[in-house]
Amino acid sequence: MSNGDIFVGEVIGTAILIMFGAGVCAAVTLRHSKARASGWVVIAFGWGMGVLAGAYTAAPLSGGHLNPAVTLGIAIDTGKWDKVWVYLLGQMVGAMLGAVLAYLVYLAQFQANEREEGSPEEPTATLGIFSTIPEIRNPIANLITEIIATIALVLPILAFGLTKGLGESGTTALIVSLLVVGIGLSLGGPTGYAINPARDLGPRIVHTFLPIPNKGTSDWGYAWVPVVGPLIGGALAGLIYNAAF
Repeated sequence: MSNGDIFVGEVIGTAILIMFGAGVCAAVTLRHSKARASGWVVIAFGWGMGVLAGAYTAAPLSGGHLNPAVTLGIAIDTGKWDKVWVYLLGQMVGAMLGAVLAYLVYLAQFQANEREEGSPEEPTATLGIFSTIPEIRNPIANLITEIIATIALVLPILAFGLTKGLGESGTTALIVSLLVVGIGLSLGGPTGYAINPARDLGPRIVHTFLPIPNKGTSDWGYAWVPVVGPLIGGALAGLIYNAAF
């Protein structure tokens, strides 16, 4: 794979992932959305389908990593580091692009994000549409959650490579998408399961600059946790895979 193919594939695939993921969060969160308050299960499946669409789209060009933690785990497993920077750059650009696309899809709802005359409701804080927010703010506990959840993502992804039938059938991306749904349902409660530094950081940057009425803070004091935690988890998954398999 050339550097150009990898970059384009990761930009497109990660943009699709984030457009679906931020889109389902907007659908569930924002007033005047037909899917408002439809719940955590909908969010988990929305993100899973984003992985499915993004990974299958990017696979012919880049292999469809879509996640710096996955790229790091693979690099530790294979010892090949020369193209890591291309993957990471494409993932960050794609994550920001996907966040902008989700914003444009829900543009009218975002523009209506203010107290309406006669409405008892406060404006919706929008950061949770773009990035993760811990339910209980405890940086050490939050970091541990992200590390474990990312190991639960990256280690199976590496092991899937040993299952010959998955590669031959082309169903690897489907299985990974279901894995992401499972992580969201089982491990996502404490922090919102970033498990992907680009997925959290790229949209957080976009949220900082978007002209959303009453959007609230971008919470940069917490932003290191969903970056450092998944990177540690991805690295540990690569080390565990090397040691055990």
